[in-house]
Amino acid sequence: MDEQQFWDLIEAARRPGPDDAGAVVERATALLAVRPRQEILAAQQLLWDAMAESYRGDLWGAAYLINGGCSDDAFDYFRGWLIVQGREVFERAVASPDSLAELPSVREAAANHADLDCERTLGLAWDAHLAATGEQMSGDCYTIAYPEIVFDWDFDDPAETARRLPRLAALYGE
Repeated sequence: MDEQQFWDLIEAARRPGPDDAGAVVERATALLAVRPRQEILAAQQLLWDAMAESYRGDLWGAAYLINGGCSDDAFDYFRGWLIVQGREVFERAVASPDSLAELPSVREAAANHADLDCERTLGLAWDAHLAATGEQMSGDCYTIAYPEIVFDWDFDDPAETARRLPRLAALYGE
């Protein structure tokens, strides 16, 4: 499995229509579980490559604003949610976190004071491997190479947040 096939898998899981992130993960897990073991292992690496790519201070600031705070684990779960939104949304958000304000799901979450997260995404390949083989995936079959993260603003500073994330700040009343 290559990067394009990984994102195609996510898109296929999204196709039945708008749904919550957990349902997308469930469908993606089922689609992945029928693939060869090596593809499942490759998907695990690709998932964590996407997690590393999205490990950015500005995106953490967006998650902090959207979810009303954001711990280390919560940032992982937010990025899990982001991955199951599909490649286009993911890449746009990594390049410009304020672009998340355009998404109907983000607008709905703002209106309902709901968090955007999906912890289950992190276990997508793990669960597919278990379903396919009946065995736990080895923890040494993938690597996680997080870059150095830069926090260059105080997420609790509304003026700075509004300057850096104007559309999200307007949506969330900052």
